[in-house]
Amino acid sequence: MIEPDQRTPPMTPQLALRVAIVGSIALVFFALIFFRLWFLQVLSGSEYVADAQSNITRTVPVAAPRGEILASDGSQLVSSTPVPAVEIAPPDLLPTPLTYQNFQSDIGQDDALFNKLAKVLRMSTKPQTCKYTIYLAKGPKNYYPKLAQIPCLITQSIANQAYANVTIKTDVTTDVQAYLAERQLDFPGVIAQQEVYLRSYPHGSLGAQMFGTVGPITTPERKIEAKGGSAFKGAKATDVVGQTGLEYEYDQYLLGIDGTERVKVNAANQFEGYAKETQPTPGYNLKTSIDPKLQKVGEAALAESIATNRTAGADGGAFVAMDPQNGQIYAMGSYPTYPPSLFSHPISTKTYDKDFGANSGDPLVNRAIASPLPDGSTFKVITATAALESGKWTAGEIYDDSGHFCYPGTDPTIPSNCLRNSGGAAYGAVDLEQAIQVSDDDFFYNLGYKLNGGATGSGGDLQIWARRFGIGHTTGVDLPGEASGSLPSPNYFLARWREEKQCETATGPYKGHPKHPAVVVDAQIVSGGCGIASTKYWGAGDNVNTAVGQGDVQVTPLQLAVVYAALANGNGAVVTPHIGDDIQSSTGDVLQKIDPTPKRYLKINPSYRSTILAGLHAAAQQPGGTSDDVMGNFPMTVYGKTGTAQEGTAAQIASNTESDYSWYACFVPATATSKPIVIVVSVEKGGFGDVAAAPVARQMLSEWFYGKRGPYVNGSSTDT
Repeated sequence: MIEPDQRTPPMTPQLALRVAIVGSIALVFFALIFFRLWFLQVLSGSEYVADAQSNITRTVPVAAPRGEILASDGSQLVSSTPVPAVEIAPPDLLPTPLTYQNFQSDIGQDDALFNKLAKVLRMSTKPQTCKYTIYLAKGPKNYYPKLAQIPCLITQSIANQAYANVTIKTDVTTDVQAYLAERQLDFPGVIAQQEVYLRSYPHGSLGAQMFGTVGPITTPERKIEAKGGSAFKGAKATDVVGQTGLEYEYDQYLLGIDGTERVKVNAANQFEGYAKETQPTPGYNLKTSIDPKLQKVGEAALAESIATNRTAGADGGAFVAMDPQNGQIYAMGSYPTYPPSLFSHPISTKTYDKDFGANSGDPLVNRAIASPLPDGSTFKVITATAALESGKWTAGEIYDDSGHFCYPGTDPTIPSNCLRNSGGAAYGAVDLEQAIQVSDDDFFYNLGYKLNGGATGSGGDLQIWARRFGIGHTTGVDLPGEASGSLPSPNYFLARWREEKQCETATGPYKGHPKHPAVVVDAQIVSGGCGIASTKYWGAGDNVNTAVGQGDVQVTPLQLAVVYAALANGNGAVVTPHIGDDIQSSTGDVLQKIDPTPKRYLKINPSYRSTILAGLHAAAQQPGGTSDDVMGNFPMTVYGKTGTAQEGTAAQIASNTESDYSWYACFVPATATSKPIVIVVSVEKGGFGDVAAAPVARQMLSEWFYGKRGPYVNGSSTDT
């Protein structure tokens, strides 16, 4: 039997090539795997250790307290109080992450979470109108969905800053915080053990519009800052910043620097403790020149005056008290007002509309700086200065007031050619001092006529001196939102007329708006359809109206305070009013002094000034003076002037049914124990100046010099 051949047959060349190829590929794969393992272990080991560590911690911002706002005596006017809070981190909600691009449609996926959290926090789950704004390239767009309280807060926050934590509720108990922290699986995205700072107000609503409000920095504000704006210099996207008042003006000093806190969580995202913490840096403090007692008396007296004159229509007003030497503001108030603590917590759309909507009287507006109105006869000190300095009148020159002023060259038997004093009074032969004392309108109509600068240009001597005093320009006060008011002149009339025609025809800046026909009364056009202007032509009558603070004159209480300060301080300084006194560290060290220089100095002949002051003193404290019944027995020397201005719609003016706006401006020199003071009060629809405004100033003077408010002294004079 022949044995089989056990030898391995020789490998063919083709097979050898295949083995070599397969082996090479396998070797390459093994090399790649080995290199990858070496890379992960050796080169990237520390990076992955750090990543693994971060998987068990979360970084939570620690809010920094804003600096305090202090009174002139160093007491607190506004402070920051730490309170426990519950927040939600939007990126941790469903879908993940919940961002600007998808929140409108997908926020409803978390309704079960929101309802459960609302039950724990005892918040409403009833859908209500929720207003939020998205800032698009072409401008802001408002939305008004129906949402419950918690999803509304989140929606509003995401629309403004997509990744910022949202404070859902403050002042929660530690039990509630602990309950939520122990149940992170049931409440994903909820940050329970958190502390935030809320603005607190020891004096309640005192100075609300002046101190202002705070809120999350908005998209437009971030864009302004990105382009070099300085209002929120250094602010981050998650910061709460000043939105109005001093909070806005001094935000870069009041804003602190947030710290950070690393929170330990397990793989299930459950809280396990705290890791490293970076302490926040508090903001600097702002010391002001505000006297809390004077502020309180001013606000109480203004409210009492408005209540007393409610039947006349009084519904709003303002006051300013200031040092005429350097512009330091002692007090500034506006009515109606509001409790600023409302904005320390999230506020619903319904609450906002109720407290600040169309029928609220605009309590957020600071009428002392932002609501210019005709100031009536308080303007006459400007007219007197212009007449004397221009040589158009002399101090001792006599005007024979027969009870009416008729335009020269016209028929005096035609009523429209003549103007009359309030109540038809006739004062006979009067000089400038006496005219100021009794507020003789006919006398000042005559000066207005003489001071007219013609039908074209920027006006005559009256406008020149009014501009020098600061009329028609902002004062530069350290508050946002100041109005410039207006000073009528031929150029002003022409500019207003052009705007009127654009508005009527829906052209220029009014393109796309409805057209407006002119207002016609008794077959005559009394005003353009938009109420901006009724004519482009300037006449002597317009200057006559300006001379007594009527017509298109628009002045704020603060502007008028600067005018009277220039007469009171003796050197003609047109001061720059300011509330801030200095910036301080948290330990009280002064870091920066606030002392702005005057805008300019007016060169007023001392004898002319003496004549005007004599008239103001006689008006306040001599028989026949327009405010003698209020100020006559005040123990200090008072220089004061009443003002009564008419304001209304075109139809009301045509039918002589417009409202009387009450003004009073006064000053008292310094004493051995008290600084000098200028006070200006306005009461909207309050009637005559002596009736509604002067009593407020009287009570403020009593507090300033004697430390007590004193009785409310009713005025009765019906002179303007």
